[in-house]
Amino acid sequence: MSVTWCRRALVGGRFEAGVRIEADASGRVTRLTVGAPDDGAGLRLGTVVPGFGNAHSHLFHRALRGRTHGDGGDFWSWREQMYAVAGALDPDRYRALAAAVFAEMLAAGYTAVGEFHYVHHRPGGAPYPDHDMELALADAAEEIGLRLTLLDTCYLRGGLDRPLEPAQRRFGDGSAEAWLERWHRLRDRLGHRRLVTLGAAVHSVRAVTEADVAAVVAGLPAGTPLHAHVSEQPRENEECLARTGLTPTGLLARAGALSPHFTAVHATHLTGADVGLLGGAGASVALCPTTEADLADGIGPARTLADAGVRVAIGSDQNAVVDPVLELRAAEAHERLASGRRGVFDPAELWLMGTANGYASLGLADPRAVPGLAVGDLCDLVELDDASARTVGSRPEQLVLAATAADVRTVVVGGRVRPVPDVAALLADALGALGTPSTLSSPGAVSAS
Repeated sequence: MSVTWCRRALVGGRFEAGVRIEADASGRVTRLTVGAPDDGAGLRLGTVVPGFGNAHSHLFHRALRGRTHGDGGDFWSWREQMYAVAGALDPDRYRALAAAVFAEMLAAGYTAVGEFHYVHHRPGGAPYPDHDMELALADAAEEIGLRLTLLDTCYLRGGLDRPLEPAQRRFGDGSAEAWLERWHRLRDRLGHRRLVTLGAAVHSVRAVTEADVAAVVAGLPAGTPLHAHVSEQPRENEECLARTGLTPTGLLARAGALSPHFTAVHATHLTGADVGLLGGAGASVALCPTTEADLADGIGPARTLADAGVRVAIGSDQNAVVDPVLELRAAEAHERLASGRRGVFDPAELWLMGTANGYASLGLADPRAVPGLAVGDLCDLVELDDASARTVGSRPEQLVLAATAADVRTVVVGGRVRPVPDVAALLADALGALGTPSTLSSPGAVSAS
């Protein structure tokens, strides 16, 4: 059993004083006491919130940070540079980069991540002998101490009417049936790792047909988290409507994908009917505000989605920014810019987005209506500095509108303090092993994801 005493902590939607948290050997909260005196036992922390959940990440995109933001272009031209990085990965490089990026996430206060993983095979498409790329991610997460929901991704074509391009062949399994066979073998291979959960994804309606989406849904165990990129760009909507008569959300709904276990990533360009379908299904949406701004995707209808009953979570996506508080602040700021109003989301809603909603999207928690710690939760905690140059004088509930990742002092996963290694050194080594900037920024042409 572990014991943590917090000077104050977010419980039941409020910051309460003197919170004692007891967790069992499995790392789950068994008892919460509010107003408890500090008896000097166990771990002693200051201002504590639940760990942040990163609902959507492509960790290898981190290799492009600081090199692709100032050259103009659009989402489609940016993708060509991204494919060059994917082409340089092998299991050893992938594990090293994953450990470095996961360490950066842990240092920023993320205690769980959903890695949207599709770099499955060797360049050219030949399989590795033993799920080498997937095990590289699982091993890296366990090394760092970050919870990983491995969203193994079905990726079968290069566009609505195009086969995979050469740069995409390592992403594909040939058919939904072959992907499902590999997914089930991977589940057996992963076994019962304490920090690793196997989820699933269909890359998008561009990359997986409606029939294959239906096959994926039918072939997965009940309750498996299922994610998909949805309506990130208007072009996706236009092509899907032209070829099927449905929006991407409509197509996914008809294929049976929408459920409380489904997460639509981005969901930037939705119709009112799309919002209704997602809300009616009790689904989640993973907003990635810093990525959506960087790639000029647009502003998603976050307030409208939340009002329709959709659980809104956040993700770091391309990892140009790894900071959950900044993602939350960006989501709220985008709504202010779009509406001309302040306070479109109140602080309690932002805490919920960043913590419990992310965990629910990743299959790590049941949905809830208020933020904060509760008995039965995973004992994943983040201590924030409430007296830094950024936060001093802030009301506790408004730390989400004042703090940054620089204010994360201590991170606890499963009741254990997780020491953060030298993130910069890990990143320098991993990025150096991938190659020089010139080799990563000169990819061959790719016409579709």
